[in-house]
Amino acid sequence: MARPCATRACSPHSSRTCRSERRTVSESIFVERDGRFAPTDHARGPWDPMALHGGAPAALITEAFRREQPGDQLPIARLCFELLRPVPFAPLELSVATLRHGRRVQELSAELHCEGALICRASALRVQPVPDGLQVEGGPPLERPMPGPQEATPVDFALDDAAHASFASAMEMRWLDDPDARGPARVWMRPRLELVPGAPLSPLARLAAAADFGNGVSAALPFDRYIFINADLSIHLRREPRGEWIGLDARTLLHGGGTGLAESVLHDTDGPLGRALQTLIVQPR
Repeated sequence: MARPCATRACSPHSSRTCRSERRTVSESIFVERDGRFAPTDHARGPWDPMALHGGAPAALITEAFRREQPGDQLPIARLCFELLRPVPFAPLELSVATLRHGRRVQELSAELHCEGALICRASALRVQPVPDGLQVEGGPPLERPMPGPQEATPVDFALDDAAHASFASAMEMRWLDDPDARGPARVWMRPRLELVPGAPLSPLARLAAAADFGNGVSAALPFDRYIFINADLSIHLRREPRGEWIGLDARTLLHGGGTGLAESVLHDTDGPLGRALQTLIVQPR
């Protein structure tokens, strides 16, 4: 029988349930209809029941960037998402373009609209890979390695109750630290669902989906007293992710009179691979 855990999910009305087994869910995060992407309940976010979690559109846009032709032989080194307003729980229109063509550098752009309103603006940078076998002298690695997901504790997220689907419950999560303590934390994630029916998420889209959880994973303030919504998400990669699992080693930095920032070192089971940053809007409820 599941044991309820104290809340530190991405909502003041959320709860966690620890389980030893993985739930099987056959639905998708979006459904494509007439060239638009209609979100399912599994895309729903934590702050407003009529808005999406930022990880859902980030995964959708990233998958479109990955498939954009020509030039997909160059790896994506940077992803940036500007969340200009809450992403509504409504059909979304996605457009992608290549702004800069080149053999060594390519710049892509994307826009997400809802009923004519611009919701999210995104960009990606493809660059020529570093030559194989290149050895660079340097000091010790900046990031500490994370123990693997097999050493972490499964924790399920739910909004309001275990039956209420959301983007958090669409992710399988395994925590290396206390999920009920505020402050820096480490967690492994992998999506339980397909992006759209018949289209599993690529490793890069999985990474974009997980990276938007950094501010919730490393919550420095109580959810019932403060909001700390990210206005953007930027991801810099040293290499492409591999496999199903994405690890976040996340922390939140706040400065009174300044700005809030959530920073996550991104991992796969082969080790650290990049960083994600989120600019936070912090205010009392």
